[in-house]
Amino acid sequence: MKLETTKRTIMLLALVLIVSIVGAACGSRAANTTNTGEGSGTSAAAGSANDQAEELAELTLGLLPSIDAIPFIIAHEQGFDQKHGVLLDIETFKSAKDRDVAFQAGKVDGISADLVAISIYNEAGLDVKITSTTFGEFDLLTGNSEIQDVKDLKGKTVILSKNTSTQYTVAMMLKQAGLTEQDIRITEVPQIPTRLELLKNNKADAAILPEPFVTMGQAAGLRILSSTHQANINPFVLAFPQSAIDAKAEAIRAMYAAYDEAVAYMQSHDKADYIDLVIEEVGYPETLKEQIEVPAYIPANQVDVKEVEAAFAWAREQGLLTKDIAPEEVISDVQFKK
Repeated sequence: MKLETTKRTIMLLALVLIVSIVGAACGSRAANTTNTGEGSGTSAAAGSANDQAEELAELTLGLLPSIDAIPFIIAHEQGFDQKHGVLLDIETFKSAKDRDVAFQAGKVDGISADLVAISIYNEAGLDVKITSTTFGEFDLLTGNSEIQDVKDLKGKTVILSKNTSTQYTVAMMLKQAGLTEQDIRITEVPQIPTRLELLKNNKADAAILPEPFVTMGQAAGLRILSSTHQANINPFVLAFPQSAIDAKAEAIRAMYAAYDEAVAYMQSHDKADYIDLVIEEVGYPETLKEQIEVPAYIPANQVDVKEVEAAFAWAREQGLLTKDIAPEEVISDVQFKK
């Protein structure tokens, strides 16, 4: 009897122990489930963030290292692009030729271009549209003390790149001064650094240059005769093929929202807050840091139809454009109405 009682006691203790173990295991599983639930919440949040990042439309821009690229670069560096729902992938090319090769190969969605290039693209059968202007600038520089005005270039040598917006810009400046291209001697030099060196060494009377070579030229004693801003000429545009506009319209609109926020950022911040980025991306020498003048950027806007008409008319004169293409046919309303 005593033995039986002992057996029952042992069995009862064993049963209690089993129940305890099972209970502990269940509790552990419950805790793990709860933790997993919280972990899932964290993972879900992380997954949501990752999904959000993955959901951002990507837009690849092919830009040249010039001042019109700066708002796009700041938009990306400050995260304004992602804030507005797009991820800008900015590819910077050293020359327009390299940019065009990437563009035609489909490696970039949009490009910083000019109105002459737009006419050439469409002449070649590429359905490329202007989505906005950009804030570029060309300056006509001289080191000849006899030349004080554009009209003084008659009979003088001017360095430029033929069949490009630099030649178009010079043609418009000459026209405003009562001259034509036949009144000057043109020396073709596509390489911008070489243009500057030739001008500095008195191998030509004038040259058309973009930044940072304008500031570099001024530092070397050259003078500005005119600029696209002074002459009220703006051939600079951002362009996308129609196929990209159709596929990425929302991303393009988000890009412009980010661009405008970048402009507002520059307007409200001291130059010192972003000048190092300008130096790095545009290629100014560090020694000219104090001499760099940042343009008074304005929000993005659409190209003026009259600008397109003038550029296309010149392109026809040069034999670059033979097709009957109206300005409205190359202007997109994805962001701005025509």
